[in-house]
Amino acid sequence: MTEHLQIAIDGPAGAGKSTVARKLADKLGYLYIDTGAMYRASTWLALKHGLSLHDGPAIAALARRTEILLAAADETSDGKIRVYVDGEEITRDIRTQKMSEQVIPVAALKEVREVLVEKQKELARQGNAVLDGRDIGTVVLPKAGLKIFLTASAEVRAGRRLKELNAQGENPDFEELLAQIKDRDHKDRTREVSPLTMAEDAIEVSTDNLSIDQVVDKLLALAETAKRSTV
Repeated sequence: MTEHLQIAIDGPAGAGKSTVARKLADKLGYLYIDTGAMYRASTWLALKHGLSLHDGPAIAALARRTEILLAAADETSDGKIRVYVDGEEITRDIRTQKMSEQVIPVAALKEVREVLVEKQKELARQGNAVLDGRDIGTVVLPKAGLKIFLTASAEVRAGRRLKELNAQGENPDFEELLAQIKDRDHKDRTREVSPLTMAEDAIEVSTDNLSIDQVVDKLLALAETAKRSTV
């Protein structure tokens, strides 16, 4: 009997998790679950309803009763997973630099994480899946068949983010981006709820000197090995 293979990809902001996870899922024919987009969608909901971004119970209650739907990327979404909230597409709204800053306090809220983790687990139970985030291998899928911890230097990640934002028409300062990424790293690693840590059985992969396709090929080889162990 063949069991489902769940692949957990964790790592700091800007390491390339979402892009790599989506491409890996496409090659394997697996479901891709962009957990970061779910936290951004919850932040968007909070702002739309005028809630404080520190009000965990209220945001969690709102997220619980709202349908957050993830759909495959297409030519209109710049390669990003398309995101819908109760049928309204918010893909571009949640990918701005401002939203990247606003999501930080929301992602640290215990009540919000509990609601979204349950949604993520429910999606993952549907079959073979690839999930990326900061606590997938440690909290969401502690029994995942393959755990990857994707890393990159802060400078490399800032450069990637700058290029991405320039393509969207935004022109932030590189040094400001670098400072924000370092601050985000610190907050992610030191927050009380589900801090960013590498699972003991995770495989660390640095993306500093690798192209996206090279990283995907490396993970694909690891996935093929993991698949054989599930048979």
